[in-house]
Amino acid sequence: MISFDYTPALKFISSEEIAAIEPQVATAAKLLESHTGAGPEWLGWLDLPTKYDRAEYKRIKAAAKRIRKQSEVLVVVGIGGSYLGGKAGLEFCMPTPALPIRGGRKKHFDVVFTGTNLSADYHAQVIEAIGERDFSVNVISKSGTTTEPAIAFRIFKQKLEEKYGKASAAHRIYATTDKARGALKILADREGYETFVVPDDVGGRFSVLTAVGLLPLAAAGIDVDALLRGAADARLAYKKPLAENACYQYAALRNILRNKGKEIEILANYEPRCHYIAEWWKQLYGESEGKDGKGIFPASVSFTADLHSMGQYIQDGRRIVFETVLEIERPQMELLVPKAEDDLDGLNYLAGKSLDYVNKKAAEGTRMAHIDGGVPNLTISIPEATPYYLGQLFFFFEKACAISGYLLGVNPFDQPGVEAYKKNMFRLLGK
Repeated sequence: MISFDYTPALKFISSEEIAAIEPQVATAAKLLESHTGAGPEWLGWLDLPTKYDRAEYKRIKAAAKRIRKQSEVLVVVGIGGSYLGGKAGLEFCMPTPALPIRGGRKKHFDVVFTGTNLSADYHAQVIEAIGERDFSVNVISKSGTTTEPAIAFRIFKQKLEEKYGKASAAHRIYATTDKARGALKILADREGYETFVVPDDVGGRFSVLTAVGLLPLAAAGIDVDALLRGAADARLAYKKPLAENACYQYAALRNILRNKGKEIEILANYEPRCHYIAEWWKQLYGESEGKDGKGIFPASVSFTADLHSMGQYIQDGRRIVFETVLEIERPQMELLVPKAEDDLDGLNYLAGKSLDYVNKKAAEGTRMAHIDGGVPNLTISIPEATPYYLGQLFFFFEKACAISGYLLGVNPFDQPGVEAYKKNMFRLLGK
C-alpha cells in the first residue's frame, strides 16, 4: 500500500491536536459512508472501484483494442475532470520525455489531449503533428456544450470526416457523455458513435475511474485491471479508524495545519512523471474546498527544478505554507553517475552512485531545510510507479478530499463558483 508519514510535521503539531480532531474525522467518515453528509447525490465514486458496470467495462477494453488497431493517434477532447485524470495516469505510467525519440519503432501509438484551451496555435500544432497518421477521437463531455471541448470536437470531427468520409469517421469517434440527455448524447445517437457513460452520481473531478479515464488509459496500453484493483484495495483499507488509516491521517493533518495558519498546501514531487498527478490534485482540492470563503489553496512544485525558482520563497517567504511530498520508493530504471578523469565539476565523489540515490538525498536535504525554515512537511510514499499503485493514489486523494471538505464545513461535491466566468464570457461573445 502507499503510505503516509507525518512525523516530519510533529515539530508543528501536538499529539493533543491530533487527539482533538479524531472525533471530527470519525463523524466526517460516518457522514460520507452513510451518504448523510452534504452532496450525497454525488457519491457514486465512493464504491466505484468494486461496483462498476462490468458490461460497459468490457466494452471499454474492446474499444481500446479497436482504437489501437485502427489508429496511431487517439485525440482525447475534454477539459478539467474530463482530461486531467487520464493525462495524469498516462504520464505517471508511461511518461513522455521532453524530446520524444521514436527511432527504431515501427509503430508508436500516441494519446494527445485537446479541448483544454482556446489556443489556435496549440490545436493547429496537434493537427500538424498528426499529419498523415490514422487517428481516432474520444470526446468527453457530459453536456456536449462546454465551450473549449465543443469547439475542439468540431475541428477534429471535421478533420476525420474530410479524411475518412462521414460514415467511416463515425466509427472512429467515441463519445463519453451522459447516459440519456445532452447535446453530445443526441449527436452520438444520431451519427452512430459508440458511447460510454459519465455516471449521474459522479462529478467530473472524481471521474477518473469511470470511462472518462479508463478508455484513454486502456487505449494507451495501460493495465486498467490493475488500476481498478489498486483502487479496490484502497477502498477496503481506508475504512479503518484514524490511527490505522493513512487517508484519514492526511485529511486530519492538513486541516490541523490550516487551523494553525498554513493556508497554502504545496504538493511537491521529485519525479516528472508526477507532474500531472499534481495538476489533477489541484482541481480535485481547489474545486472541492474553495468555497464559502474557505479552503486550503492547492499549489504544486516539481523539484529539483523548482528549487531554483520557488525554493527561496518556500524557504524564507511568508510562513503560510506546508508541503506534501509525493515520493516514489523504487524507480523503474537505474542510471549511475559516471566518473570523469579531470573532475573539473568536482562530482567524482558521486561516481558510481545511482541517480535515484542522489535524488532522494536532495529530497531529504530539502525537507530538513524547509522544516528548519518553518515549513511543515508531510510525505506520501508510492512503492512503484505502476497502475496498481496509481489506483490506490487516486482513491486515497479522492476520499481524503471528501473527509477534508466535511471537516472544513463545505459541500466538497459542488462547484457554484465556476459558472461566474462562463456568464461573462458568453455575454462578451454575444451569446
